[in-house]
Amino acid sequence: MLRNWIKIAFSNYKKNWLTTLINLLGLSVGLTVFLLVFLNWQDEKAYEQWVPEGDNVYYVERVFNNKDFNAVCSYPFLEISTKMFPEIQNFSVINYWKINKSRLLADGRSSYNSSAEVSEDFFKVLPFPLAAGSYNNLFVDENSIALSEDVAKQLFGDSYKESIGKTVTKDENGKKVVVQAIYKLPAEEENTIFRPGFVVRNSNIDYNKNSWSNNSFFGFFRVKPGTNISELENKLSAIQTRQQNIELKQSGWPEMKKPIEIRLVNIKRMRLDAKSGGLEGTDKKSILILLSLSGLILILSAINFINLNTAQASQRAKEVGLRKSFGSSKGQLVVQFLLETYIIYITAFFISMILLEFLLPQYGKFLNKTIRMENPMIYLYTVLIIFGFAFISGIVPAVYLSGFKPIQTLKGNFSRSKHGIWLRNSILTLQIIISSFFIISSFIIYKQVDYMMQKDLGFHGEQVYQLNFNKISWENNYNMKKYQLYSEKIKNFPGVIDVTGSSQTLGNGVNSTTGIKYKRDSTKSVDAGVGAIDLNFMKFYKVKFLSGRDFDPKLTVDTTKAIVVNEAFVKKIGWNNQEAIGKEMTSNTDTKARNMVIVGVVKDMNFGDVQYKIEPIMFFNYDRLWTRNNLISLQIKLSGENIEENIARIKKYWETEAEPGYPFSGEFVNKQFARTFEKYETQRTLFSILNGIVLLVALLGLFALSSLMIEQKLKDVAIKKTLGASDGILIKDLTKKFLWITLIAVLISIPISFYFINEWLKSFAYRIEMPWWPYILSLAILLLLTILVVSIKAYRATKVELIKYLKYE
Repeated sequence: MLRNWIKIAFSNYKKNWLTTLINLLGLSVGLTVFLLVFLNWQDEKAYEQWVPEGDNVYYVERVFNNKDFNAVCSYPFLEISTKMFPEIQNFSVINYWKINKSRLLADGRSSYNSSAEVSEDFFKVLPFPLAAGSYNNLFVDENSIALSEDVAKQLFGDSYKESIGKTVTKDENGKKVVVQAIYKLPAEEENTIFRPGFVVRNSNIDYNKNSWSNNSFFGFFRVKPGTNISELENKLSAIQTRQQNIELKQSGWPEMKKPIEIRLVNIKRMRLDAKSGGLEGTDKKSILILLSLSGLILILSAINFINLNTAQASQRAKEVGLRKSFGSSKGQLVVQFLLETYIIYITAFFISMILLEFLLPQYGKFLNKTIRMENPMIYLYTVLIIFGFAFISGIVPAVYLSGFKPIQTLKGNFSRSKHGIWLRNSILTLQIIISSFFIISSFIIYKQVDYMMQKDLGFHGEQVYQLNFNKISWENNYNMKKYQLYSEKIKNFPGVIDVTGSSQTLGNGVNSTTGIKYKRDSTKSVDAGVGAIDLNFMKFYKVKFLSGRDFDPKLTVDTTKAIVVNEAFVKKIGWNNQEAIGKEMTSNTDTKARNMVIVGVVKDMNFGDVQYKIEPIMFFNYDRLWTRNNLISLQIKLSGENIEENIARIKKYWETEAEPGYPFSGEFVNKQFARTFEKYETQRTLFSILNGIVLLVALLGLFALSSLMIEQKLKDVAIKKTLGASDGILIKDLTKKFLWITLIAVLISIPISFYFINEWLKSFAYRIEMPWWPYILSLAILLLLTILVVSIKAYRATKVELIKYLKYE
């Protein structure tokens, strides 16, 4: 029986080769697109799965007003919470960024690698396997260091395990530290953000050991198994708010109106679920949107399959009638038709696997990561998805076809089923709704990304080349002296117009904030970003002043007390631009910063991702006692001539005199900001590709379905033509139904599209107004394509041979 079913299946595929080809093409493309996005989702979910008992390790986020998420916390919060709550076993500060690298020296060798700045129990929270030495009493002070195996090999060669107790030198400050442990990093195939070349004690811990207001540490807890996380969050929130208010009151600040909430994010979900971005976050919302949309494409392909198979009922109805007459049960027929479906799906799966083999490397380059299909669970998920979709898309036509009554089908009355017509129309409507949603969304996403890319950043960064110091030190005014020396030297280079500097790398955001208040009214306060700059910074970038004036190096007050603030600062504190000038401010972070006066208000300028709202920021001259080492970014304005030659000269100086032994990291400011747009451009590109695929699948389905439905009406066409109907009237009659379906589907899609796109736009602080024209354009495009696709088949139908269809009438 099975053998006969397979023969019948392949005979049917051959007979209806066009339908079979369209089904295979649609399902192969749908499966491929879905698997590509699904693989990226699985890759993101795989982060930190290597952490032993990782279900008990949590990352700390602070939440303000139920909406503003902060990635850092204070040291005493971590320390005291661990002592107060027995469910917390250990805590650790883990300040680690891959891009922040330092150089170590030992035995005439060097290693330039990323480092993690931590507290004592780091290896209890993240237990990297020990290769040599001991984790006991590690990081109790700043005199010890732990090296990864790779760094240890670079410094001590093959006998690196014998380096325990030896001394290495930190190049930036000449400090000598003792190697106490060597650890193994997770295997290369493991997804993790934690791959530090070496680990040292965070130098800011001792200075801020008792400060609840200094929130500059990424905190992690390891809790006991079975801990009620929700209850622990409530306890942590209470102690954080209470202690913060005590310290604010002691400093003369008003207490917080709303409590600070503490949110604990499991380390295995940190990359996706940390709403503050964490140490290295990803855009979970966009990935889920793409996953949903790729799922819609797969559903669209399955809908095509259902529609085409039910539309072909007329060609298989007599077969069903004969088989039932010879004793086949409905159940046997259902199984037979399901088998035919599974053969198509399995074939589409193998085609998809071949396509993935070619597409995965390019897809990985596009996403700037390595996407693998090595996890056995991925194959299991894929098989389950295929068999699930095959069953759902196969059972509908199988039940429909097997339900024909033998007498009716043998008499030829099967084509009059209103249920079948209603089913096909409903499924076609759903297809067009999905297509319309994609078209509308694509246009709006394109406009939003274009809006962000064209947005005024608040400064002019053309021809500005930016260099960040690799070798930095917080001692003896090292960074200030370094900046002054290098800037004066580079100013004299040919092609250099001017040089300035700042404590922030333009394009990377503001990385330091402080509380600041009006000296005469402590209720007027704001948490502001700190921007230490050279006095020519505003002039260098042609920043627009809304009130007041720029810094003047001739005025003593400008180098000691004056600050310039942005629009967001003034709005947050409740003043207008003119009113802010001359106001005396004070800060609660350092006694030396008590006296400040606002001399100017500038237009808001972006320092980082344009998706997010520009926060309050104050700028001041870097040459102050507490900020002389904050200047770590040097910016060079170049003339438009001989740019490559001028950059080569700067690079040579930097590599041979300024920072020999360190990689050159120069980049144009505009290019730095362009990187903040990359993820949005990627989203736009992926969505455009998905949109094209959706239209292709939908049009293939529409063409095949209209062909089958018009073919069933050829006798009607022949009769009308005999009675004198013109070709135009016949084409109009054949296409009218499809146009109505398209119109209704687009109208249904409009509120659905509006809701979801509006939710997506809400994630942007600066966004376009919802345009109306994409909705009209979607309707016009789909109506035009429907007319084009259906009219081709309708026109061919008007050329029917009348005798062939009327000889029995």
